Amino acid sequence: MEFRLLGTVSVDTRTGPLPLGPAKRRSLLAALLLSANTPVPVARLTDFLWGEEPPPRARGVIQGHVSRLRALLTGAEAQAYGVELVTLGDAYVLRVPETLLDYQRFEELLMLARQQRSAADTVRMLDDALSLWQGPALGGTFTEGPLQAAAHTLEESRLATVEELARAYADLGEHHRAASVLRAEAVAHPMRESLAAALILALYRAGRQSEALDWFHRTRRLLADELGIDPGHELADAYALILRGGPRPGAAPAGGTDAAGASRAGTGPVEGAGTAAPPGPRVPAAHNPSAAPHPTDLLPRAPRGFHGRNAELAALTRAAAGEAPVCLVTGPAGVGKTSLALQWAHHNPGAFPDGRLFADLRGFSETGEPALIDVLREFLLALGVAPRRVPESVSAAAALFRSLTDRRRLLVVLDNARDSATVRALLPGGTDCVTLVTSRNRLEGLIASDAARPVPLGILEPQDGTALLAGVLGEERILAEPVAARRLAELCGGLPLALRVTAARLAGRPQWTLAGLADELADERGRLTFLDVDDTGVSAALRLTVQQLPADAVRQLARLGHHPGGHFDPYTCAALAGTDPAAAAAALERLGSAHLVTETAPGRWVLHDLVRLYARGLDPASGAEALVDVLDHYIATALAAADTAEPGGEPCFVLPEGYRPAAVRDFADRAAAMHWLATERDDLARAAVAARGAGLHDRAWRIILLQWPQVVWRVRDSWAPLLELALDSARAKQDLYAESRVLNLLGWVLTEEGRTAEALTLLERSPGLAQQAGDRLGEATALINLAVVQAGQGELDRALEGCGRAVVLAREEEDRHTEMLALQHLARLQLSAHRPGDALGSARTALALGPEHEEAARRSLLLAVSGEARLALGEEDEGILLLDRAAEEAERAGYDEGAVRALEALLRVSARAEYRTRHALALRRLTDGG
Repeated sequence: MEFRLLGTVSVDTRTGPLPLGPAKRRSLLAALLLSANTPVPVARLTDFLWGEEPPPRARGVIQGHVSRLRALLTGAEAQAYGVELVTLGDAYVLRVPETLLDYQRFEELLMLARQQRSAADTVRMLDDALSLWQGPALGGTFTEGPLQAAAHTLEESRLATVEELARAYADLGEHHRAASVLRAEAVAHPMRESLAAALILALYRAGRQSEALDWFHRTRRLLADELGIDPGHELADAYALILRGGPRPGAAPAGGTDAAGASRAGTGPVEGAGTAAPPGPRVPAAHNPSAAPHPTDLLPRAPRGFHGRNAELAALTRAAAGEAPVCLVTGPAGVGKTSLALQWAHHNPGAFPDGRLFADLRGFSETGEPALIDVLREFLLALGVAPRRVPESVSAAAALFRSLTDRRRLLVVLDNARDSATVRALLPGGTDCVTLVTSRNRLEGLIASDAARPVPLGILEPQDGTALLAGVLGEERILAEPVAARRLAELCGGLPLALRVTAARLAGRPQWTLAGLADELADERGRLTFLDVDDTGVSAALRLTVQQLPADAVRQLARLGHHPGGHFDPYTCAALAGTDPAAAAAALERLGSAHLVTETAPGRWVLHDLVRLYARGLDPASGAEALVDVLDHYIATALAAADTAEPGGEPCFVLPEGYRPAAVRDFADRAAAMHWLATERDDLARAAVAARGAGLHDRAWRIILLQWPQVVWRVRDSWAPLLELALDSARAKQDLYAESRVLNLLGWVLTEEGRTAEALTLLERSPGLAQQAGDRLGEATALINLAVVQAGQGELDRALEGCGRAVVLAREEEDRHTEMLALQHLARLQLSAHRPGDALGSARTALALGPEHEEAARRSLLLAVSGEARLALGEEDEGILLLDRAAEEAERAGYDEGAVRALEALLRVSARAEYRTRHALALRRLTDGG
C-alpha cells in the first residue's frame, strides 16, 4: 500500500488504486495525510474543504466521507500495513507508517542526497526523489486555502530539488545535462528568477553564451511586462558573471572567440536606411561566418593603471541588467568616471555583439559641446548608414538611430554629459541596448524621465590610491616608502586625477623622494599648484565645473572655502554668504548637483579638501570677514541651543564687540538642541581654534563655553583640552568674567575625571575672580564646584559652608536654576555628613523649584538623593521607590550616568535581577559613549 500526494492524490494497493470518489473526499484524505499521525480537528478539516463559507451540514458531510474512507481502507486490508483511520473526540487521525507516504520518502531521499560526498551519488538520489513526482502536487483536490498553500510548498520543494540536481550535474562538469534539466522547468515557471539564473549559468558554462544572454533578456522582458520589475540580485548576478567573462569550464583562451557569442545582426552598410524599409533578414554568424561583419566599436582604449572600484563595477553590471537600461555614473571632477565607464565597457565585448558606440559630449570643456547632429551622424555612419542617407535634422537623425538600434544588443557610452536633454536625444531604441552616461552633474531629470540608474563614484580608499601610484612609479618605489605613499594618497584626497598628476611629477623626477613631495603637498598654500601639470590638473578640472555655475552658487562656493569646520548646513552657508537659509539651500543643491559639495546626511554637507582649497582661492580677500560671520553664527546658534536645552541656565554674557549673527535655527525641544551640540562638536572646536589663531579670543572662549549643556551631559568625554584653549583665550583678553566661568567648568570636568588636585588649584581661584568681575551667579557656581572637590578631600565642613553660601547667592539673585543646582549638591553633602533629614529637606526644596520637563537629569539626581536619604532614615520601601523613579527618569532622558548612580544605590539594598540588568545596560551605554 502506498499513499501518493506528489501528483493526483491516490492510494495504491496490490489490486490497483482505491476508488476514492469525488474531489471532496480526496481533499479530506489529503488533509489527513499532510498531518499524518496527528489529530486534525473537524474545524480544521472544514477549512481545508470549504474555507470561510462552509455549508450548514459541513460536519455531517465530513463524517460521511470519513466513513467511506474507513470502509475503503478496511477493504484493502490497511490494518496489515499499520494504517488506521481513528476518531479522537472532535478530531480524526490517520495513522500510517511514514514509509508509505511518497512525500515523506521524497524528503528522506533529499536529506540523504545532501549527505553524500560524491556528486554522482547525489545525482542518483536526487533523480530517485524526483521520480516520485507524477504531476502537480495534490492533484484531483480542491486546492484552495490551506490545501493550495500545501501544494505550493510541495512544488517549491520540487523546484528547489531540480536546482540542486542541476548543481550536482555542474559539479560533475555535465553542464549540458544541467541546462537540459533546468530548461523544462524554466519554461513552465518563466518568472521564477532562481531557475532562470541557474539555467543562464548552466548554458554559459556549457559554452552557449549567446543562448544564455538571450534567455536573460527574455526573462528580463517578461518580468518587466508582467510584473513591472527589474531582475533581482540572483538573476542580475548571473548576468554580471557573463558580462565579466567569469570562469567557465572549457572556456576558450583569453582573447579567443566564442562562436556562440558572435554577432546576431549584421552591421554592414544599410543603403536604404533613410527610408521606411525595415532592416534586412538577420543571419546568425555561427551559421554564416563569412557574411558576419565585424561589430562597430568606437570605444577609446581601455584605461591603464585602473585600480579598485569593484563595488562600482558590480553596481554597473547590476544596473545594466534592466530593460533598456540607462546607467548613470556621477561624481566630482577628477574622480575617474570616464575610466570606470571604459573599464566596464571593455571588460566583456561579447556581451554587446552588435557593437559599442562612444561620444565625448564635452559638457565641461572649454572647447564647448559638440552639436547633437554631429554625434548622431557619427553613430549612424558607424552603424552602416550611407553618408547621403543621414538626415539633416536632429529629430530625424535621432528617430533613425532609435529605429536602427531597436532590435540590436548595443552599448552606447555618453561621456561628460552636462544635462539630461542632451542624453535623451542619443538614447538607443532597443530594449537590449545599454546606455552608459558619465556626468559631473546628478542628472536627476534623466533619472525621473528614463529611470536612469545612478552609480555614484566617490574617492579612492588609501590602499587603492597607493596601488594607483605603484602602477605608474613601480612597486619598488612604493615599497621603499610605504608610509609616505599612503600619506600622498591621503593628501591627494583619494582623487584619481590628483594621484595621477602626483605620480607624473614623481615619475619625471626619480631623484625626488615620496616623503619630500608629501611634505610639499602638506602646505595647503601650494598644494593645488603641485597638483597641476601641463594642461592637466585638479585646478583646471574644477575650473571647468565652476564656470558652468550661476553667480550666486560661485559666491557661495567661494565663501565655503573659508569655513573653518568640516561640515555645514544651510544656516552656516547663509551666514558665510550673507544670504538667507532658503537661498543658501538652493545654492547648496546646485553645488551638490555639480558634485562640488557632498550631502552626508539630510541638510548636512561637506567639501572635499582639494575643492575647499580651490574655493578659497576664488575670493581670498573675503576670508577674514567670512570667519567672523561664521563664528558669530555659531555663537548665536549655540546660545539658542543652550537656552533650549537648559532654559534659564548659565552662563549668559555680554556678546562680543561687532557681533552680527545671521539667521539662527530654532530648536523644537531639548533633544534637538542637544543633538545639534553633539553633532557640531568637532566643527565648533575647529571654529574655536580658528578664532584663536585669528586673534578673535572673545569669540573663541564663548563658542567653547556655550557647549556647557553637552559638557555636563557627557562630562567624561575628553572636554579638558578644549576648555584649556578657552582658558587661554579668556586670559589673552584679560577677561575676569570669562576666566572665572571657564575655570568653573574646567575644574568640574577635572574633578569628574579624577584629577582632583588639578581641579582644586583651578577652582580655589574661581570664586575670587567672579567676585572681582561682579558675577554673583558665577561666584555661586564656583563655590558649588569647589565644594565638591573639598568634600572629596575630606574637608566636609568647608564644603557645606561653601555650598550654603552658594544657595544664598543664587536665592538673592532670584536664579532658580543655580539655586536648584546648589541645593542638589548641598543635599548630597548633607547625606555624606550623616544628616539624612537635612538632605531630604534640601532635595525637596530643589525639586519644588524645577519644572519636570526642563530638568530631567537634575530631577533624577535629586530623586536619587531623596531615595538614599529615606534609606538612611530606615524608610526602605519609600527609598527604593524614589531610587527606581530616579533611574527611570534618567533612562527616559538618556542620562546614563544618573541611571548608573541610582541603580547602584538600588543594588546595595535590593537583589532584584531587573536592577542588575538595567544597571548593566546603562553602564554599557555609558562606556560605549551613548
